[in-house]
Amino acid sequence: MSGGPSILRRPISEKSNTELTNALRANFVALQQAATLETNGSTLLSKGVASQKRPAQVPYTAWTARDENEDSLFVPAIDFSTSGLTEERSQYDITVKLFFLPNIPASRRSQHTQEAVDLVLRELHMPSVDLLIVSFPGVTFDAEDEEESSDDLVDGHKDEAEDFDAMIETWRPLEELHSRGIVSQIGLAEFGSERLQKFLPRTKVRPSVDQINVRDCCVVPKPLIIYAKREKIELLTHNDCTNILPKGTLRELLGSNENGAGVLASPNEGSEGLRGEVEPQWVVKYTAVVRDRGVIENKGYFAVAEVG
Repeated sequence: MSGGPSILRRPISEKSNTELTNALRANFVALQQAATLETNGSTLLSKGVASQKRPAQVPYTAWTARDENEDSLFVPAIDFSTSGLTEERSQYDITVKLFFLPNIPASRRSQHTQEAVDLVLRELHMPSVDLLIVSFPGVTFDAEDEEESSDDLVDGHKDEAEDFDAMIETWRPLEELHSRGIVSQIGLAEFGSERLQKFLPRTKVRPSVDQINVRDCCVVPKPLIIYAKREKIELLTHNDCTNILPKGTLRELLGSNENGAGVLASPNEGSEGLRGEVEPQWVVKYTAVVRDRGVIENKGYFAVAEVG
C-alpha cells in the first residue's frame, strides 16, 4: 500500500485578521443597538436595514459585563447559558487555534493557554477539543528556507535559541492538557523541517499537526513533505495572520472615534470609558464541525487585552 503526502489544504477565505475585526465590530454594534432599544425603546432601523454605525450616547456599561470576580470586562456581554452545541460531543470535530501575540512575556503563556481553552469549552458547552494549534509571534514559514543548507539556517537564526526555549516552555501546558484528556491532539503553526528537527526531541507529546501558510506560492516544499510524512505529522495549510490583532487595530475598535465602540476614553477631559494603554494578550479561534455532514455549526473568536 502507498499513500500521498499528508497535506490538507483549507479553502481560501477571508483572512483571519479581517474576519476577526469584522466580527468584533459587528458584535459591538449589535449589542449597542439592543441596549439602546431596551433603554429608550427607539428603533435603529432605516428602510428595514439595521444601522452599521455605533448608536449615539450608549455607555459601554450598558452592553458590556464584568465577570464574577469583577476583574475582567466582557466586550460585549456574553450569556454563556444560551450558547453551546446541539449534538453530543462525539458528533463534532472541534479545532482551536491559539495566537500568542508580540511583546507579551512567554512566562504568561501557560495561564493564557488555560484561559483560552476554558473560554472555548464554556462557549461550546463541551468537555474537550480535538485539536489545539499554537501560533508563536514572529514565526513565519518560508518555503525558501527549506531549500537552504543547514549551516545557512543556523547562521540566519543566531538569535533563535532563546525564542526556541520559550517555545518549549509554552509547549508544556499543551502536553498537560493532552494528558488530562482535554485536548486530543496538539499542533504547531509555521514550523519548517529544520525547526521541527530541533523541536521534536524535546517534547513529551509530539505535535500531530503542522499548519503552514504558503502565501502566494501554494507549494509545500518537498523536504518538509518528506520529513512530516516520516514523523507522522499532518501538514495543513491556512490563511491566518501571525499578528492577528495589532495594538493600533484594537484601540481603533474600542476607542471613542466615529467607528469605535466607546469602551476606551478619548483624550478629552471628562470623557467616559476606560483609561490607559490597551495591550492585546492573545486571540483564540475555534471551529466546531459536524462530523457526518462536514458542516460548521459554530465558529468564533475570543480576544483578551489588558488596559493599564
